[in-house]
Amino acid sequence: MTGPLLTSKVHETLRAAAVQDGGAGARKDIVQCSLDLERSTTSVEVSHDHWTWNGQRYPFLAACKERTIYYWAGDAFQPAARYTHSLIKLVPTEWGSPTFEIDGIKMLPTAQVSPFEDAGRKVGFIRPRGKVILDTCGGLGYFASWCLQGQAAQVHSYEKNPDVIWLRGLNPWSPEAGGGLTLVNADVAQEIVSLPGQSFDAVLHDPPRFGIAGELYSQAFYDQLARVLKPRGLLFHYTGTPNKLTSGRDVPNEVASRLRTSGFSTELRGDGVLAVRKRAA
Repeated sequence: MTGPLLTSKVHETLRAAAVQDGGAGARKDIVQCSLDLERSTTSVEVSHDHWTWNGQRYPFLAACKERTIYYWAGDAFQPAARYTHSLIKLVPTEWGSPTFEIDGIKMLPTAQVSPFEDAGRKVGFIRPRGKVILDTCGGLGYFASWCLQGQAAQVHSYEKNPDVIWLRGLNPWSPEAGGGLTLVNADVAQEIVSLPGQSFDAVLHDPPRFGIAGELYSQAFYDQLARVLKPRGLLFHYTGTPNKLTSGRDVPNEVASRLRTSGFSTELRGDGVLAVRKRAA
């Protein structure tokens, strides 16, 4: 992503600074704002009917929706969203780093914490320094980004939805593949059987909710995680905290029970399960 990104908040800031006098000698204002979702601040020159950034003129939007991020498509601003088999959408947050939605279902927590900072907390559980890490469900790449910042030796990340990978290309908070990060557009539930045994020091598993991707909560999949993880290797499995009273299920403890069957010791940690691969008997 090299062009500007707009949210309703930024668009309103630019609009407020627009010069109302449309004459040839109209004054131009300089506005400080962020065009990369709060990663940085830049100077924007604002006139009554357009704004200029890095030498290029951009139009104001006729309508700018609150829960939408707009990217420059070369000749107009377009929503950062795609519909192939489902609606995949990049969604702004008050924290700067965006979340994303699939058919209106939010994929990352945002109510009380930045989704990027939340990923950093979870990555801290597996202590990434010097490790080869399996990132099963890459999403926007926040886990991978923190692993790289934590000096992981290698991160192997899987993301099966090409539209989510497209969103990563627009999102300035997402890491670029290359160097220590390998990003594979594939379903980890299918690909994991071909990975060598004991080839990872740690695993980060952040699957969609059970009702969407039940196979990623299955005993068979957990057996494969145990197979590819080295003895004493760490696994953090995000489960969320679904309400047992309304769902009728205790997902965190169900996950912990299956992981123990697969050869892990487990403890509930925050909104997930932290597990350690036991040594072979």
